[in-house]
Amino acid sequence: MLIRLGHSPDPDDAFMFWGLAKGEVDPRGFEFEHVLQDIQTLNEWALEGRLEVSAISLHAYPHVQDRYVLLPHGASMGSGYGPIVVAREELDEDDLRRVEIAVPGRMTTAFLTLQLRLGEYRWREVPFDRIMDEVLSGKADAGLLIHEGQLTYAAAGLHKVVDLGEWWLEDTGLPLPLGANVARRDLGPETLRELSDVLAESIRAGLDNRERALEYALQFGRGLDDELADRFVGMYVNELTEDYGEEGRRAVRELLRRGEEIGAFTEPVRVEFVG
Repeated sequence: MLIRLGHSPDPDDAFMFWGLAKGEVDPRGFEFEHVLQDIQTLNEWALEGRLEVSAISLHAYPHVQDRYVLLPHGASMGSGYGPIVVAREELDEDDLRRVEIAVPGRMTTAFLTLQLRLGEYRWREVPFDRIMDEVLSGKADAGLLIHEGQLTYAAAGLHKVVDLGEWWLEDTGLPLPLGANVARRDLGPETLRELSDVLAESIRAGLDNRERALEYALQFGRGLDDELADRFVGMYVNELTEDYGEEGRRAVRELLRRGEEIGAFTEPVRVEFVG
């Protein structure tokens, strides 16, 4: 069975799927086609059910829950760190409610979390890898950074206004669930369980063979040196990636509950995991 596996071209996702890409795990009869796209594109594709398995923003899950179910692994969670709002000069959070913020997509979890933090704010969508330049050039007053921008903004001369993962941990005591892996419901319960096991083995293989998996992941570092890429992978591929556990599941429910409270979703959220 062909499984098109969508994920972003980032070192953490590459690390997660190294085991499959390099034949280090038994595919159990599945043939995997790796489809690399930015997260906003993957979110939009999930609305159409285009791929059998995909990384998506957790914010997107309620919009695709009729087509997809959450896998119990593959989460990107930040415990005390996460997307960062930056500016050319020092601003406070009241300033952020008055200026325009460049955001990486309205379906990203970063966008939702900033709504939970600020309430209403002015925003404009910009591809995630152009947000820093948008702020540096003065085209945007502030920018919401995801991916490697969380580690490189200071070297570019930008100031941190708020770290959403830090705020979330202080407010809830929970890690901030940003990305999730989902599988299409129409594969059926038996196939979903088998597929889930294979994908879990790939994550485990990366964690068990960190140096080799990291060497593979470094090619997706987009300008990160080896030390920063290593740090980035360590931030977002950890024990919560291998399995949400009770803490991770509580974090998912809490984020989506708060999103529901502010009317972010068109229908009630059903948090369902394979198995």
